[in-house]
Parts: sequence; structure tokens; C-alpha cells
Amino acid sequence: MLLTGVLFVALTVVVKHVGSDLPAAQSAFLRYFLGLVFIIPMIRPMIEARLTKRQMWLFGWRGVAHTMGVILWFYGMTQITIAEVVAMNYVNPIYVTIGAALFLGEKLALRRILAIGVAFAGAIIILRPGFRELGPGHLAMVFTAIFLGASYLLAKLLTNEIRPVVILGMLSVTVTIGLAPFAWAVWVPPSWEDVAWLFLVACFATGGHYTMTRAFAAAPVAVTQPVTFLQLVWAVLAGAVIFAEPIDGWVVFGGTVVMAAVSFIAWREYAVKRREVTPVANATKV
Repeated sequence: MLLTGVLFVALTVVVKHVGSDLPAAQSAFLRYFLGLVFIIPMIRPMIEARLTKRQMWLFGWRGVAHTMGVILWFYGMTQITIAEVVAMNYVNPIYVTIGAALFLGEKLALRRILAIGVAFAGAIIILRPGFRELGPGHLAMVFTAIFLGASYLLAKLLTNEIRPVVILGMLSVTVTIGLAPFAWAVWVPPSWEDVAWLFLVACFATGGHYTMTRAFAAAPVAVTQPVTFLQLVWAVLAGAVIFAEPIDGWVVFGGTVVMAAVSFIAWREYAVKRREVTPVANATKV
């Protein structure tokens, strides 16, 4: 998870660097198009999956939601600081939790409801409406969290039916297709340097998802989730050192509040699942 945080922050640094040269939709499209090389090993499992019409519809809607989220994220990166982007990304799991309760029938205990309230309080601390001017970049990141939350919720539905490698491969394909018309509408000739940078973004993104998957396999989310807070530390340092962005203590504090709430929810889910699978003292051990 430490390496995951470094890779994802490195990704945001490169996107912010390229953001001034290319439109957000085009940058996002090139990142996914160039990243298609990484799904070559996934082609055979995708063909063998024999997806149903319902599953194809779910993948299609997930592609729409993720496409919008990605465009807004790339746009937000060009408008606000790296620290603000990373801090506001922490809200994504909260939308997933709320969506799971509304659409998947998952129960929301009082503790989880309170944690959600704390997380939104942290988001307000980051944004501070009424105390400073909120630009389109902040609004873009709010809707980014909503769209990506919807995408992850659909992925949660599909995870019960389809192998993760197929889900990842289908996401890459559908988002590339979804981004194509938006990129075409604003297309400007990219330099080879821009193409190289965006291929590096694809490498960082793929590497980050791989190391995150390995982390989840090695330890419960309750252990790995708090480590993601270090992404905010790396983001603050990168923004200050590379882009001379001022360090905003309110953003760091708000991000800490959101991360604490998300970590609590992860810990509670782990504790509940552990109780459900832990046998009583006189149960047969297998």
C-alpha cells in the first residue's frame, strides 16, 4: 500500500504536468488508449467469460459512469492543487457505502451513519464553502467522487459473478470507447513527449492497481486502508516541491478527518465479517 500511494501520486503529478498542454478529455482518452496494451493477457479470459446481456448492460453503464468520472478528474487536476484532488478522492468510499445501502440492500448501522457524517464534515472542511471561492475544479472533483462511486458500486455487483481480471479488462475497453467521442471533439495534435508522458500515466495506474490488489490479498482492508492516508502526505510534498503549490492546513486536516472516517468503516466491516466467520469455542475446526 505504501508503494501504491507513491504510484498514484506520481500519476497525478504527471497528469498535472501534461494538463496544461492537452484538453482533459483527450488526456484521459490517450491514457486509456495507450493502456490497452496491458489488457492483452486479459483478452482470452474476457472471451471465455461468455457474458450475458444483463452483464454487458452493467459493464456498459459502468463504462459511462467511469468515463464521466475520469474526464472530470483530469479536468480537476488542471484547476486545483494535487493535495485537494487526493483529499477529495477519499470521499469515494463514502458514496459507495451509501449506494450499497440504497441499491444493494446493505444495512447502515448507527456507527456507519455517524462515520459517513464525519466524512462529509471533512469534505466541507476541505472545500470551506462561504469562506473561500470555490472554482469549477472543486465542483468537478465533487462529481468525480459521485461518478466513480457509481462505477465501483457496479463493479461490486459484477464481482459476485465474474472474475476480477475480466472486470478490469472490460473497464479499460468501455472507458476507452466512452472517452473517444469526447476526445475527438476537442482534439489537438499531441507531441510525442505528451504521448510518452501519458503512457507513463498508464504504467503508473496499472502498477498502482496491481500493488493495491497484492496488498488486499496480503492483509485485510482494515489494515491497508489507513496507509492510504500517506498519499495525502506525498501529494502535499509533490505539490509544494514540483509545482510550488502552497500547503493548505485545512485541506490536510479535512483529508485526515475523511480518512479517519473511511478507515473506521473499513475496520467495522472487517470486525463484523470476522465475527461471522470465526467459529464459537466448541465448534468443529476445519
